[in-house]
Amino acid sequence: MTIKDTAEEWEVRATATPFVGNKTSVRTDDVVMPDGSVARRDYQVHPGSVAVVALDGQDRVLVLRQYRHPVRQKLWEIPAGLLDVPGENPLHAAQRELYEEAHVKAENWRVLTDVYTTPGGCSEAVRVFLARDLSEAEGERFEVEDEEADMELARVPVDELVRGVLGGDLHNDCLVVGVLSLLAARAGDGLDALRPAEAPWPARPFEA
Repeated sequence: MTIKDTAEEWEVRATATPFVGNKTSVRTDDVVMPDGSVARRDYQVHPGSVAVVALDGQDRVLVLRQYRHPVRQKLWEIPAGLLDVPGENPLHAAQRELYEEAHVKAENWRVLTDVYTTPGGCSEAVRVFLARDLSEAEGERFEVEDEEADMELARVPVDELVRGVLGGDLHNDCLVVGVLSLLAARAGDGLDALRPAEAPWPARPFEA
């Protein structure tokens, strides 16, 4: 038996989109179940995201603290952002987010992991990259707005982030998944054995 997620699509008898927002929407599908019954499923339609574990030469991860209104908390997170353009190359999007949020560039990129954040209620897929060989980006800093105008930046040792995750002090899903995936990769075949940055991503096919 192979433990691997597989593509599958059950019959949809009817669909509606009761809400359309700026970046996402809500869809209602009537889905045919295996026993022939029909169940209604409401879910958020999401364009997808990228996130970056930016690891410096002192084994610190670049993190930022940002207000998140739905949960009424300021969360420590790793740089991340939406795939705003259909078919956008996720590596290019990740490089852009690292520049815009931290004014940093990286020479070495790998794929850490691909995840669905909340597959029971949202179609969001996230590709988490590992970025190494960091340096300050050239040019002017990106002009931030809204919640990002209040953002704080820090470089935190990997071990400290792991303690925060396991101790219940850090909750952002991309940070949790990224940092623990980093540990797993180190304990396994090593960081250089990770998938290349341009590895296929069936959840969000992209142009080279």
